[in-house]
Amino acid sequence: MSTPPAGEAAGELPEQLPDVAPRLRELRRGRRLTLEAAARRAGLSPAHLSRLETGRRQPSLPMLLGLARIYGTTVSELLGEVTPERDPIVRAGRPVPAEADGWTYHQAGSPGRAMQPLRLQVPYGAQGDLVRVHPGEEWLYVLTGPLRLYLGDTAHVLAPGDSAHFDSLTPHRIAAAGPGGTELLFVHTLLQSPATELCLGGGARRS
Repeated sequence: MSTPPAGEAAGELPEQLPDVAPRLRELRRGRRLTLEAAARRAGLSPAHLSRLETGRRQPSLPMLLGLARIYGTTVSELLGEVTPERDPIVRAGRPVPAEADGWTYHQAGSPGRAMQPLRLQVPYGAQGDLVRVHPGEEWLYVLTGPLRLYLGDTAHVLAPGDSAHFDSLTPHRIAAAGPGGTELLFVHTLLQSPATELCLGGGARRS
C-alpha cells in the first residue's frame, strides 16, 4: 500500500461535513492559484485536492485548517457558518484580560477572525523556556522593555519600536530581556483559537 503525501494521512472527520467542495474551488480560483500550487502549499497532492474540490473526499480538520490559512479565511467560513455581525471597535478594558503562567493577554480585536491581535504583558522570567511551533504567521511590535526572541537557533534582542514578522512553524520562544518585563503588540493567524490556547497550547513544547 502506498503512503499518502504529507497532510493526507490524518483521519477524516467523524461527522458529515457540509458540502465544502464548491467553496474550496471558488476560493482557490479567487486567489488565482493553480490546483498544483494550492496543493503544494497545503502539503497535499493535486489529485487529492481535486477530489476535495469535487466532493469525492471529505477533508480532515488539519486539511481545513491548512486550506483556510492558504486562502486567507477561517474554517467557519469554509463550512458556510454564518457569524454574527461584529463590532469593529474594541474599547479599552473590554474584554477582561486573560492570565496564564505569568503572561497577561489583552484582546485587541474581534474574536473568530483569521487575524487575531493581542496586547501582551510579559514579566521577566515567565515562560522563557517554552518553545512554540504551530501553523500560521506571527507579527509583534515591542512597546516597552527589551524582548528576547528566539527563532530556531538564533536569538534576537528587540528594543521598544522594533518588530518581527515570522512563520510560526519556525520553533520560537519569547521572553522579557530585562527585570522590568516587556509589553508588546502581537498578531497571529492561528485560526479560531483563544488567546491562551494559541500562546500556550497546540504545538507548544518545553525545550
